[in-house]
Amino acid sequence: MIEPPPYRHPTPWAAGVAVGALVGALTAVAVFAFGAALGAVHPLLAVAVNLIAAGGAAPTAWRWRHAPVTRWVLGGGAVGVVLGWTALLIAALGG
Repeated sequence: MIEPPPYRHPTPWAAGVAVGALVGALTAVAVFAFGAALGAVHPLLAVAVNLIAAGGAAPTAWRWRHAPVTRWVLGGGAVGVVLGWTALLIAALGG
């Protein structure tokens, strides 16, 4: 006889997407503000600090990626970092 798969709780998409969007927005604003402030001192300093921060956080984020709640926070944070970097690049090229 075939055993049924173990019961898994349904994924809370509405709450997860809301958490991810909020964390993403806050992260994007923080990355942009911090990068713009460092860019005023020296542009290479802004690039170096952002890359070091992202590289330092990446191993921890990779270990936590399957935790039920943390995955939404990590996804939002990752999207926020990419949006913040994109905004910094657009600001640097445009103005």
